[in-house]
Amino acid sequence: MDTDRLPGCYRHPDRETGIRCTRCERPICPECMISASVGFQCPECVRAGSGSGRGPAANTPRTIAGGVVAADPHLVTKILIGINAAVFLAAAAFPELAIQLELLGRYREQIGGPLEGVSTGEYHRLLTSAFLHVEWWHIVGNMFGLWFIGGPLEQALGRARYLAVYLLSALGGSAVVYLLTPPNVATLGASGAVFGLLGATVVLARRMRYEMRPLITVVVFMLVLTFVPFGGGLSVSWQAHIGGLVTGALLALGLLRPATKSGARNRKLVQWGTCVAVFLLAAVVIAVRTAELSALT
Repeated sequence: MDTDRLPGCYRHPDRETGIRCTRCERPICPECMISASVGFQCPECVRAGSGSGRGPAANTPRTIAGGVVAADPHLVTKILIGINAAVFLAAAAFPELAIQLELLGRYREQIGGPLEGVSTGEYHRLLTSAFLHVEWWHIVGNMFGLWFIGGPLEQALGRARYLAVYLLSALGGSAVVYLLTPPNVATLGASGAVFGLLGATVVLARRMRYEMRPLITVVVFMLVLTFVPFGGGLSVSWQAHIGGLVTGALLALGLLRPATKSGARNRKLVQWGTCVAVFLLAAVVIAVRTAELSALT
């Protein structure tokens, strides 16, 4: 038997091909290829992704995760960068705003004064802190990472799924910070969300069978920067970085699940179910830490 022969197209078995559908991974010949934002898809995956097997919608290009290919594949990334920049400028103009947005577990400004922090019900801090930066080098570094890592990932996932990864990675990173950081230590920055995008990118590269060594090198380098202490009193929140990285990878495992013939209809359920499960996991961590801190008073 000749083991070096290429597989045959799943619709035309007599036609050898080296191309596979980026969603279900079945071999497809040039006649069956439908161009997508990343690679090619087979007709059945395109129809399943559109929700209909008839009409023009059936030929709508889809991302590898099943999202609609957008005219501007980097729009959400641009909006996120704009929001981060706007919050940075607002905090520079109104310094007291940063005090209301930064992540604090439980803090009392003065004896007899009111308690502040997530454990007192200020849960907004878990997300608002991920859009807050107080130094120019801090926001510049994070926004460069958001653009170079987030842009390609948004194109591969589609807008809704990409935004879910960003926000849930920010929440996951904040939840780990809240759990493991002293309650009176303030934390802020988008690095947890950016690390989440990096974790999702690792899963995407593995799914697409890309060369992994350059990406692994980037991950190792970023982790080295996370744990190597800086001079001048600067501090990096390793909790946010690790929490975001793991959250983003977990989300990508569900969002990039291949759409097989038998499971294509359930793919969205798995994808959004994964998002809900990650959210609930973060909520449990937050609830446990809140109960722990509340018991101290």
